[in-house]
Amino acid sequence: MKLNQSLIALALAGLSFVSLSAQAHKPWLLPSSTLVEAGRDGAAWVTVDAAVSEGLFDIDHVPLKIDGIDVSGPGGIKLTPENIGNGKLRNTFDLKLTKPGTYKIALVTQGVFGSYKDKDGNIKRFRGTEESLAKDVPADATDVKLTRNESRLETFVTNGDPSDDVLKPSGKGLELVPVNHPNELRAGEKVTWRFLLDGKPAANQGVSLIPGGVKYRGTLGEIRHNTDAKGELTLTLPAAGAYMVSSSWPAAAAPVPGQPPQMVPRRASYAAILEILPD
Repeated sequence: MKLNQSLIALALAGLSFVSLSAQAHKPWLLPSSTLVEAGRDGAAWVTVDAAVSEGLFDIDHVPLKIDGIDVSGPGGIKLTPENIGNGKLRNTFDLKLTKPGTYKIALVTQGVFGSYKDKDGNIKRFRGTEESLAKDVPADATDVKLTRNESRLETFVTNGDPSDDVLKPSGKGLELVPVNHPNELRAGEKVTWRFLLDGKPAANQGVSLIPGGVKYRGTLGEIRHNTDAKGELTLTLPAAGAYMVSSSWPAAAAPVPGQPPQMVPRRASYAAILEILPD
């Protein structure tokens, strides 16, 4: 439980990372629809749910902090979430898609956490940002252990015909570059995804695809794949529905009995909520 509580705390602080563990609480952004048609004014609306839950897309735990949400669209336009609702179990917001094309809704977070020994030899733990590091860790601290955490959570929505502007990678952290457009996925068809780490192919990277609705199935239904030397994987898409595709780097080290989990200097994670349409 201590591990799960740590993950939840990071998510609430906007510093969450997505674990491939089936037991971890997962942050997610779920749009009301990924394909919408414009009205007479050329605009279309979508509502997005934001939460952290144990059951994927189940509203069963806590809301996801959305202060850092970034919405980009065709031609580099930026949108501001509207009608924000802060609930006990989830947050919601609306987006007015003012132009035809594809929009990316992203929550990108960075943080630092770790431990140190104070002048009396007591072990202290902290969690913060690069900016707060000097305040969190005293100048006379010893045995300082740091982990820098970078996470990217995304989903995509298209108004009318899809476009590719928002699919270009930033070159920072772990990212998915969809070879097939993320809003044109159909059950039974093959799809290729390319993963990059700091703009370079993420070779032999473990990737998980999990459908929502586990509480109605009774089984997780997870699909696991590893990328090739080019950072790519190809799979046949399963049944229609909303899915989370996720990956984290580096791969978790095997636990050593009697020792705490290994701290690594850096962690990077990626997760996207995608909709697979009927064939």
